[in-house]
Amino acid sequence: MSTATPSGSHLPGTSAAEHLSPSFPARAPWGTASKLRAWQAEALEQYLDELPRDFLAAATPGAGKTTFALRIAAELRARRIIDRITVVAPTDHLKRQWADAAARVGIRLDPGFRNAHGRTARHYHGVAVTYAQVAIRPALHRELTLSGRTLVILDEVHHGGDTLSWGDAIREAFEPAEKRLSLTGTPFRSDTAPIPFVQYEPDAKGVRLSRTDYNYGYGRALADGVVRPVLFMVYAGHMRWRTKAGDEMEAKLGEDNTKDVTSSAWRTALEPTGEWIPAVLRAADRRLTEVRQAIPDAGGLVIATDQTVARAYAEILQSICGERVTVVLSDEKEASARIEEFSEGTSRWMVAVRMVSEGVDVPRLAVGVYATSSATPLFFAQAIGRFVRARRRGETASVFLPNVPVLMALAGELERERDHALDRRDGDDDPGLDDGLLEAANREERASDEAGEFTWQAIASDATFDRVVFDGTDFGTFAEPGSDEEFDFIGIPGLLEPEQVAELLRHRQARQARRAGDRRKHAVDEPAAAEPVALYRTLKEQRSLLNSLVGLYARQMGLPHSQVHAELRRVCGGPEVAHATVTQLQARIDLLRRRLGGR
Repeated sequence: MSTATPSGSHLPGTSAAEHLSPSFPARAPWGTASKLRAWQAEALEQYLDELPRDFLAAATPGAGKTTFALRIAAELRARRIIDRITVVAPTDHLKRQWADAAARVGIRLDPGFRNAHGRTARHYHGVAVTYAQVAIRPALHRELTLSGRTLVILDEVHHGGDTLSWGDAIREAFEPAEKRLSLTGTPFRSDTAPIPFVQYEPDAKGVRLSRTDYNYGYGRALADGVVRPVLFMVYAGHMRWRTKAGDEMEAKLGEDNTKDVTSSAWRTALEPTGEWIPAVLRAADRRLTEVRQAIPDAGGLVIATDQTVARAYAEILQSICGERVTVVLSDEKEASARIEEFSEGTSRWMVAVRMVSEGVDVPRLAVGVYATSSATPLFFAQAIGRFVRARRRGETASVFLPNVPVLMALAGELERERDHALDRRDGDDDPGLDDGLLEAANREERASDEAGEFTWQAIASDATFDRVVFDGTDFGTFAEPGSDEEFDFIGIPGLLEPEQVAELLRHRQARQARRAGDRRKHAVDEPAAAEPVALYRTLKEQRSLLNSLVGLYARQMGLPHSQVHAELRRVCGGPEVAHATVTQLQARIDLLRRRLGGR
């Protein structure tokens, strides 16, 4: 890790006019290398001092990795260290973004190069290709690398570990390169697949961790004003669904449930046929309206799990806002054109499946809805990265989340810097909820269909505003959508400094506390309401209490425990105790207490 450049120092061959403050006022536009932010100048100076063959730069999404990389390319060309450039990007859309950015600094890249072409056109300085393209014909790309002194820029290099064949292909193609510059906004993976050209060193426990040559994390970028602060608008709610075994289940988002119950409740919330999604989309659209008062072209993005629900979400949003909603599906030829049209326009909403989660630059995105079941740290960081790119001081980002424990943990660790581990640490065996759960559920459904069994079905859902998470702190309280309590937080102005956001959140929370106190005063003379069902107990406590009551009731009635449990399931519904929710367990506890109390 490099140290900060002393104040007033400049790069060789540059003037003070070329240096910016950490972020503003005259920051370089995306892909323009004529001016540098402080971190870019610092990293460039380190690179030019060392001129290493391999260099890994990790910078938070929106910080300007492309500007940094193109400045290095320009410097190496000017010094005649390299003759040609190959940029490897995750998607076709990003190839074109790289080519456009490079053109603004006098570097001609061909994003239309195909493996069938065999060789590059002489009027280009290099090519922009995808990882998949390289994996198909690594020998061809090795020949291109050997055709001159080549700088290879590996954009979002963690994709090099997506499959063993991809990693092998990238090593074969670019092993003879003169220089390799690896870039990532998320220097970690959820697996242990090694990333080509990344060095790994053991820590004190012997776990091999990736070594980053220069790191510019979200926390530092936020302090510099380079990225926006993120407000996470968290929504809970009550969910009901039917399992493939035919059992009707219910749970609340945010309850202390088992993984499978949490996954099913989350999945139910995301179903467009329920009430949770429409309520959250209405709140998000209201938030966008508030933001657009200060930022007229601010846009919103809904990240969906699959194409079917993406189209359904778009229909709901269109009925809410009265405008056409842009839908981006990764397998459509028009996807890149739609993203560019949305980026350059002023329309309100875009709904996309995954492809907008990484690298795609739409700076006006300010409001997001995380309506996908993906929960790996990598995907979450990439998705949130779509909203943090700042254009001027004071812009904030707002992302609406379901109250799912794994997402809350990721939101709270947004500023945490990570390394990629090639070995599992103690406690790493449990990866948490991830995309595999949904895929497994879909496989089970297909198997159930073929066997003539029940299929999983979302029955009903509703939404409640739960809280705002900002800078690792919770603000707000339980509130109905559309209430004053909800608007206290979704109505926050869209142009505020981070310290102003925190102050306003504290003020709004204090106002809510006063309202709650007033309500309690007015309720003093009213008859006491029945106590609500206790939902705060952990599953372990509920099961233990239920089993104790079953034992007591079984002894009094002279019945086996299994018969009492079966009767409770018949009367109260739900699955066996091991898979029941807190709500279902409480219903059985209440029934037994009534029966025992009546004897």
